[in-house]
Amino acid sequence: MKKTEKQLLETLAKIAKLASSVTENDDSTTSSDHSSNEAPTAEAPAAAQVGCSIKEVPERLRAKAAEMATRINPVNAPSLTAFNALGPEAAAAVLDPQFLTLLTTKYWGPSVRVLSVSFMEATPADLRARIVRHMNAWSTSCGISFRETTSIGQIRISRAGSGYWSYLGTDVLLIPKNKPTMNLQGFSMSTPESEYRRVVRHETGHTLGFPHEHMRQELITRIDPQKAYAYFLKTQGWNKATVDAQVLTPLKASEIAGTAADQTSIMCYQLPGSITKDGKPIIGGVDINLLDYAFAAKIYPKAGSQTAASSQAAQSASVNDWAPEEDVTDEAVLEEAQATLVAEAAPSAMGEDLDTYSASSNGVAAGV
Repeated sequence: MKKTEKQLLETLAKIAKLASSVTENDDSTTSSDHSSNEAPTAEAPAAAQVGCSIKEVPERLRAKAAEMATRINPVNAPSLTAFNALGPEAAAAVLDPQFLTLLTTKYWGPSVRVLSVSFMEATPADLRARIVRHMNAWSTSCGISFRETTSIGQIRISRAGSGYWSYLGTDVLLIPKNKPTMNLQGFSMSTPESEYRRVVRHETGHTLGFPHEHMRQELITRIDPQKAYAYFLKTQGWNKATVDAQVLTPLKASEIAGTAADQTSIMCYQLPGSITKDGKPIIGGVDINLLDYAFAAKIYPKAGSQTAASSQAAQSASVNDWAPEEDVTDEAVLEEAQATLVAEAAPSAMGEDLDTYSASSNGVAAGV
């Protein structure tokens, strides 16, 4: 192993340790009664937990969402090379504009940003702070951070809706301000710390634009397409085209600066063995790992890092629908995107001793 690679791995290990311990003092606030928020165990497998879904904007807004994502960050434009793995039927799908919008990525771009956060329901101050701290676990290595606001935030969190979900990346800007962009069903101060790491950090990854890790080729080959169509139709209401785009279209490692598939990634979707060819489930990650941190740093470099100076970084069913007259205007979307930009990096929520982190060391990156 090269000296630079060893130094980077040591730095990443330090980041992971700090992020995992950032709220260790909160452990004393948890209780033995955690309802559906209990962490997966042998007796309560992950498949029994409240699942995560990437929330989609209404169909009428998908083309607009793709356009806005590309205007905010031009590298979000879809790459058609991913169609190759789908076979002959993909050629017809290319002609469908709605299908293309599903392949537009929603990354915020490499500029340093601060996203404001507010809560839909009355939420105690200690709970708000705890959630935001876990959201900022990502900011230990990347140039996007989250800050609570007393006004209406760009990221709006509800705890009253059903399930765990978030809109993807820049899509949050198209959601009317009286609607949530993230849902953390039933989260409270008694929710165990393990669930804050597993769920809040996962959903925040979606807010950053990171899709599910199951979209890697190595994991997609384990999925039985026909079983997947039936499963996602039943659980998400997705049609075949949506399942193809959201589950069965592999992301190329070269397009997202990624490495091999990682079942321990925080962004790895928990899929049941009933839809895999070998009958074994795809377990999913329980916290941000070293490769997640490295990938986030590559996509969203901190101000002043060599990565930020030299590269843009290669990036390649709605329950809460609303009336068309409530749609956010193009001007408002772009205005909100502009408001997230900052002139220089905000202070790290994780401490001054992370300032030496560099995302540009040789060749270590991860997919989401």
